[in-house]
Amino acid sequence: MSPATEPQREMLSLVTARVRDAFVRKPFYVDGGLDLVSVCRELSRRGLTTALVRDAAGAPGGGERLGIFTTTDLRDALLRDTPPQRLAVREVARFDIVEVDADAELFEALWLMVAHRVHRLVVRDAAAGGEVTGLLGQLDLVSFVANHSHIIGVQIDEATTLAELQAAAARVDEMVRLLHGSGIRIERVTRLVSELNRRLVARLWALVAPAEVVASSCLLVMGSEGRGEQIVKTDQDNALLLRDDADVDAARAAAAGFSAALAGLGWPPCPGGIMVSNPAWCQPMAAWRESLRGWVHGADPEGPMHLAIFLDAAAVAGDAALLDAARAHLDRVLSGADAYLARFAAAADRFHEPRGWFSWVPGRRDERALDLKKLGTFPIVHGVRALALQAGLRETGTAARLAALAARGVLDATQARDLADALHLLMGLRLTHQLRQQAGGRAAGNEVRPGELSTLEREPLRDALDIVKAFRLWLRQHFHLDTL
Repeated sequence: MSPATEPQREMLSLVTARVRDAFVRKPFYVDGGLDLVSVCRELSRRGLTTALVRDAAGAPGGGERLGIFTTTDLRDALLRDTPPQRLAVREVARFDIVEVDADAELFEALWLMVAHRVHRLVVRDAAAGGEVTGLLGQLDLVSFVANHSHIIGVQIDEATTLAELQAAAARVDEMVRLLHGSGIRIERVTRLVSELNRRLVARLWALVAPAEVVASSCLLVMGSEGRGEQIVKTDQDNALLLRDDADVDAARAAAAGFSAALAGLGWPPCPGGIMVSNPAWCQPMAAWRESLRGWVHGADPEGPMHLAIFLDAAAVAGDAALLDAARAHLDRVLSGADAYLARFAAAADRFHEPRGWFSWVPGRRDERALDLKKLGTFPIVHGVRALALQAGLRETGTAARLAALAARGVLDATQARDLADALHLLMGLRLTHQLRQQAGGRAAGNEVRPGELSTLEREPLRDALDIVKAFRLWLRQHFHLDTL
């Protein structure tokens, strides 16, 4: 097998493999009351570095809790005043373990390790009554996947220079190509890539911003990055919330360096200036409260779209309580603003596909391009965002919003599922097109010409756009948009 196809083979194994297919180490248990010296003696005798801790003394309701003890915990324990021979293992073990089912796809285990920043997962077998079958370690997973996200995650977390972060960002881009080319579902690709990208952004902020600025602020990613739906790096959408007593000049100086460095990682500057280097998006909380009020009650025509971008914000570094406070203030501003919600939702019906696009003959001179974002993903994303705002939901991802709206009866389950399927199909088609553009040395964009699509792409696209069209009609009725 040639070197060029080896990573693809590794990724294909990841698509079909289950946790039980990897090397799961048999569990070794110790009692929570056993002292550390005795625990280490047993580990040494067995040639192990990890033990599962069964502890009844600390479990609520008289049951038994399960924890994990590693040599890292031993290192921390030795810094305590209590001698290890008098220190029970329950005092230093960690009981916030992360578990995975033996029949879960290996990709799920991969994501859990990345998301929770752990090196081991406790494996349970639901088919055997939830019995613990062992531990899946990072190194064991590494042996199963060559170009895996754990190495990228470690590379990000340990980066001390911009060059090291650039190398990690390039590996994320390569991982996107391999995962998408291997047939992994788009929603899984976005979940993993979003997690890594947020860590990239947070690590970069820690490198360029003074510690006091980081502590007195909250760095946000917004738009598709905030929703966890951006895969190819298109442009920067970020903001900085500052405590009212923060050093604004120092924060804005750091923000300017951050935006420049982020461009070096592959995120181009936002054409609309929606990024931390713009003072309008780097403000103390008092100014943010005025901005939020102005977006709702002011006359600025860009206000609703600025609000839309902010509604998708996710905190990636600093004091997340600042974002919670801003959202609480926004809830108060929007109280009783039903007329505004209708105007806000109207943007979802702004773009329509050209008449008769599906019947166009490939290669016709007058063939116009279709914008997959304007005609496809945006009406779904913004329409669902407007419904979530009306319902007072705090979810940011479109799929999570659809599930919450269906649970509340705002959308029926079939409609929510169809919209999620259409969104994911459009995202996948858009990613395929953008990767082709990049491979051809062009900038990634949203427009495709119908003649460039295969039959297997055109038919699902038509179905997806039909779902979008029906949803736009539904929104008109729900928000009474025809009366605006």
